Amino acid sequence: MFSKIKRILIGRPLRSNELQSQKLSNLKALAVLSSDALSSVAYGPEQILIVLATISVLAFWYSLPIAVGVLILLTALILSYRQIIYAYPNGGGAYMVAKENLGTNFGLIAGGSLLVDYILTVAVSVSAGTDAITSAFPILHPFTVEIAVGIVAIITLLNLRGLTESASILAYPVYLFVLALLILIVVGLYQILTGHAPANAHTAIGTPVMGISLFLILKAFSSGCSALTGVEAISNAIPNFKDPAPKNAAFTLAVMGVILGVLFSGIVFLAYWYGITPSETETVLSKLGSSVFGRNAVYYYIQATTALILVLAANTGFSAFPLLAFNLAKDKFMPRAFTVRGDRLGYSNGIVTLGLTSILLIIAFEGNTENLIPLYAVGVFIPFSLSQTGMVVKWIRSKPEGWVSKLIVSLLGALICYVILIIFFITKFEHVWMTLIFIPLCVMIFRKIHQHYLAVGEQLRVNLAHKLIDMENAKNVVIVPVAGITKVVAQSLVYAKSLSDHVMAVYVASSPEAMDRMEKEWENWQTGVRLVTLYSLYRSVLTPLSEFIDTVKAQADQSGATVTVIMPQFITKKWWHSFLHNQSGFLIMAYLLRMKNVNITIVPYHLKK
Repeated sequence: MFSKIKRILIGRPLRSNELQSQKLSNLKALAVLSSDALSSVAYGPEQILIVLATISVLAFWYSLPIAVGVLILLTALILSYRQIIYAYPNGGGAYMVAKENLGTNFGLIAGGSLLVDYILTVAVSVSAGTDAITSAFPILHPFTVEIAVGIVAIITLLNLRGLTESASILAYPVYLFVLALLILIVVGLYQILTGHAPANAHTAIGTPVMGISLFLILKAFSSGCSALTGVEAISNAIPNFKDPAPKNAAFTLAVMGVILGVLFSGIVFLAYWYGITPSETETVLSKLGSSVFGRNAVYYYIQATTALILVLAANTGFSAFPLLAFNLAKDKFMPRAFTVRGDRLGYSNGIVTLGLTSILLIIAFEGNTENLIPLYAVGVFIPFSLSQTGMVVKWIRSKPEGWVSKLIVSLLGALICYVILIIFFITKFEHVWMTLIFIPLCVMIFRKIHQHYLAVGEQLRVNLAHKLIDMENAKNVVIVPVAGITKVVAQSLVYAKSLSDHVMAVYVASSPEAMDRMEKEWENWQTGVRLVTLYSLYRSVLTPLSEFIDTVKAQADQSGATVTVIMPQFITKKWWHSFLHNQSGFLIMAYLLRMKNVNITIVPYHLKK
């Protein structure tokens, strides 16, 4: 029953050789990986005005030079991340850059910051979109949390169905939003140029403002920089692009930067010219839309697409989080389960983890995640800063052709990012102090996981020069499923050979390369045991193994022999260590227990660390 429901919701499993068909075109990648950055246009300009409004509406003209500062930072980030894409074409973004050039700890700080940030991306974006829905339909306000949780569940399910399928569905709202804002900006500018817009609704540029200070301007600038969240997502997800992946990713990043810059500057300028003031009951974008169009169909189109993209901005997290988790897991800093592709060739464990943690966050804050926006922005600017610093070190060390200009770009981006981080911690410490706890905690957890994997590897490593001792065998057919050459397998084979001289080791490979590598290593090991290798197109161990056991069992039944399956199993020292390892052995045993006339023996190997 569960399997049927899974097939209906997620779809048929895809073969490993179908991976290329799951790659994204530039058009789809732009929508999927830019939705977070583009959606921030809906609240980035408003955050600037909210800070300036604490002084006076006369201070709103400062939003223009502040917007110029944001655009300068955006340009520096886009140019720098294009360099990162070509320098690190396998993805990983800030984590890979910081780890290679600044050291492992800095890489883990960047990786931990981004993982937390992607969780906040989903929670904040969905909550903001839910607020837009409940504002349009006040009767739904009591069900804010339920609606937000339902939206996260739907987006999670779409991503579990595969990257191209989710991109095909989610691309339309993103491009409809971009079109809506372009219409708003073009019509607004047309009204200004033709004299149809109010000329006295704004203060003149340069008007003296009492009480304005550098501190306040910097605070407004840091608030406006929230519009840059999500810029790094493309550099983390390069493997999701069609070949040539780095070239396509760099082009998509540049296009996203241009669109983001145009939309952000256009909204800031129109909000200034039309004298739009922020309020608790209506967004700046809503007021601007009604000022330009009135409350007509175009206004409601803008509002509808804004609500949609605020919700779908969460999809950037679902695209980037699993790949970042994969890179961390590949380096043994996260559980290995994050390296496994699911039925639809996506890293489904990362997708499900992101969905569940986001739902928990929404429930914990009862759908009101507004106070998380500063924390959300800090979570981005920490890896921004570290990635730019890492690239500065890389250019100084390697000195490639044209390295001076690349160094200037990275250095400028790093300096601006560090200034913004300092401003965040000075002006919004009450909102961002949690990062001083969360990020060190993440690094500590990463380190503990890494130590465990190193300890396990040390204990399981086999010296191939040591040959297994031949032993007398009893009549029996013994099958030993193996996942590699380890001390657990060696112990199980010795035991199997004590039971019978008909022992077969079975290895299920997920790729022809893994099969060839295992066969060569097994031959060098000289176990005296026949190795049977099976290739699984769908990366499933259980299905090909169970089919093989069925075949052997049928032959054994005819000859009157018995079949014994010996399951190698190492037992972790601490209970929580077991969560860091795949539990495929228990799934195989659960299946074999239902088979008649098949004996099952577990050979445990107890880890000491």
